[in-house]
Amino acid sequence: MAKEKGGFWVGLAAAVFYPATALMARRRNEGAEQVPKTGGALIVMNHVSHLDPVYDAVFTHKQGRVPHFLAKHSLWNVPVLGAVVKGARQIPVYRGTADAQQSLRAAHEALEQGLVVIIYPEGTITRDPDGWPMTSRTGVARLALEHDVPVLPAARWGTREVYDHYRKKFRPFPRKTVVTKVGPPVDLDAYRQQPQNLALLREVTDVLMTEVKDLLADIRQEQAPDGFYQKKA
Repeated sequence: MAKEKGGFWVGLAAAVFYPATALMARRRNEGAEQVPKTGGALIVMNHVSHLDPVYDAVFTHKQGRVPHFLAKHSLWNVPVLGAVVKGARQIPVYRGTADAQQSLRAAHEALEQGLVVIIYPEGTITRDPDGWPMTSRTGVARLALEHDVPVLPAARWGTREVYDHYRKKFRPFPRKTVVTKVGPPVDLDAYRQQPQNLALLREVTDVLMTEVKDLLADIRQEQAPDGFYQKKA
């Protein structure tokens, strides 16, 4: 399979993001070799800061792959940024509308085309005061079960120290450290042989996010809590 070319907008984003992320934080990466050099892959990650996509994009790009994120469709209406996400072939998510299934189909198509898709199953930055993952949406399980591509759990920690949205704190200095750790592909063969229903999707989602949570615990050198944080209504 031919290697995907990033094009002008990916190159422009890289020219901005590489120095910006380096200015705000040192990087430490573990398990980067798990990201395949060619072919489709689904990277499942935790979400703690609005800076996450920037750091995750740079991480993926450094592995020689073009990252494709599921992102809020409202970003497509932001001047300049809208042109970047469209030109870089990101995947719009239309939450709470009749187009929600369309966004999932676009992610399916991206995987079928051999692209790398990055998904934050929590849907938004975690509300857990301690930064652990929340209960996640099951769309990630549909993507994982319906494609024969590596499903890679990954965790990243340190971005919230730079920008904490809920506490309205932006602290680029002193320079922080952002750590990304990628685990080996999750074996989902046994689940793929079962009839797909809501219970199965919930189970697979929790299996994937438990792997992510365990990687995060490893990075933080802390004991992860049981279960997942429940977002308050």
